[in-house]
Amino acid sequence: MNEENPYDGLPNLLDLAAAVGNISAQAHEMLNAAIGEEESANAQTADPLGLIPAFRALAASLAQHPERIVEAQFEAFQAYMQIWQQAASQWIGLDTSDDATSGAGDRRFKSDDWEANPFFSFMRGVYLVSAKSMFGLVHNAEDIDEKTKAKIEFYVKQYIDALSPTNFALTNPEVLRETVGTGGKNLLQGLKNYLADIDPETGSLKTRMVDKSAFELGRNVATTAGKVVFQNELMQLIQYEPLSESVCKRPLLIIPPWINKFYILDLQEKNSFIRNVVSEGHTVFVISWVNPDASLAHKDFVDYMLEGPVAALDAIEQATGESSVNVIGYCLGGTLLGATLAYLQASGDNRIASATFFTAMLDFSEPGDLGVFIDETQLDSIERMMENQGYLDGKEMATTFNMLRANDLIWSFFINNYLMGKEPLAFDLLFWNSDSTRMPARMHSTYLRKMYLENRLKEPGGIELNGVPIDLSTVDLPIIFISALEDHIAPWRSTFEGAKLFRGDVTFVLSQAGHIAGIVNPPGKRQYGHFTGPAPHGLDAEQWLNSAERSEASWWGLWGEWVAKHGGDKVPARFPGDGELPVIEDAPGSYVKA
Repeated sequence: MNEENPYDGLPNLLDLAAAVGNISAQAHEMLNAAIGEEESANAQTADPLGLIPAFRALAASLAQHPERIVEAQFEAFQAYMQIWQQAASQWIGLDTSDDATSGAGDRRFKSDDWEANPFFSFMRGVYLVSAKSMFGLVHNAEDIDEKTKAKIEFYVKQYIDALSPTNFALTNPEVLRETVGTGGKNLLQGLKNYLADIDPETGSLKTRMVDKSAFELGRNVATTAGKVVFQNELMQLIQYEPLSESVCKRPLLIIPPWINKFYILDLQEKNSFIRNVVSEGHTVFVISWVNPDASLAHKDFVDYMLEGPVAALDAIEQATGESSVNVIGYCLGGTLLGATLAYLQASGDNRIASATFFTAMLDFSEPGDLGVFIDETQLDSIERMMENQGYLDGKEMATTFNMLRANDLIWSFFINNYLMGKEPLAFDLLFWNSDSTRMPARMHSTYLRKMYLENRLKEPGGIELNGVPIDLSTVDLPIIFISALEDHIAPWRSTFEGAKLFRGDVTFVLSQAGHIAGIVNPPGKRQYGHFTGPAPHGLDAEQWLNSAERSEASWWGLWGEWVAKHGGDKVPARFPGDGELPVIEDAPGSYVKA
């Protein structure tokens, strides 16, 4: 930093003012063209999220303990004084690093200006101290039940994240540089991007995360060769072409979630789990769920079971002649797999030889941040919405998941697209993430109420499917759970509790990273490691983790050895269409493209 001018290298404020002035008239014209002369109707004052009673409870708690507000204000005041002192010292060139206000590890403040420049260092420090004070006041509040407090904390964090100085043009050094460097063209282009992202039919904003034109299903994503060999109203069944001369006798079925599309497991050749498993000598079948519309509003969870995995088992036997199958269930597909195992057990059907659960919840006692969205008030609101249209729109679901990681999945794109005026990048994972799906009204209501709200799946006989009481404790076959340490959708401590519901041989593996990266984790330079430990029965999650051993390698290799033990003898490779099921169309099929 230049000691004579601590702002040396930053945009000149006069140049910045000129740039902003030059674009204001154009921006005004663009906005007028977008909104016309019509005035927006006043929004209804409904409270579908149930926030009013939650924050009323917080206000009552703070009113009973005003000393906590005073204490929080005093602590914040002391921190602000320290920040003032740091700013003054930095102005004269002294080293004033302070871990409490440095934002270490926070990717929002990765620019050197947040550290080197007194103004931005001060701005960052004030923000972080204010955020800590506000959140602490909520976190330490008493006389509020834990579920209500969790909701308040979640939405207070959304508020705090939204107010980050990185989200405003005049307090983001990278945006300021870009504004002066381009003469304000970044802000104009950002406004164009913003207007282009507004849905003309609903008026809602759908921020683009990815350059969708860079990808095409079957061309550069979902490219593993295969054929659709069976289909019904809810799914297409894909059989993949072999990549080896011989294969395991026992086929492998993958049940993906229907919240998103199956090709998360088949993005590109370098990171395709499906291609990897095929190359390891398995005859692989994958369910590709339909993207339902209002005509399927009546479909329930039981229909997904009967027309999904149960129908797939029948089809696989026709295609290969094999009645015994190894099965993988991912996320919601794993929840369905657990219910299916208990259903088949009660029906005397032993066609599933082993089961693998990828980040799948069966015990919903600790649903993580998703639990914030599950209560009677919000479920009533969701059900009214679904009753009108027959399904939950994929955009609603996507918004919920994005809020769980708002800085990464909302605000980073807000800055890139609207403040920096840049186009989204071409990234296969974000292409998949933006390819949202709908949820049938009846099924989604059952799932949210019976699983999340009432947590009945873990109880013997807690739910019935097709007239059969579901009891996970009756299932006795080789099972392996692959969970993720940083999973914000299926928290690993919750999946761990679900693993204990089965009797028999259960293996638990904890991958590093999150819900997606922990699973789409091919071996290589950027692989995430994993933990292995004793069987989960008789242990709580912390005890298991304390006794676990860490490996630097991806879990793919470990699982590959595990499933090979249950694959049976080697037989000549099978091709789609060899058996009784004729080929319908090429993979990835037509359902996934809807």
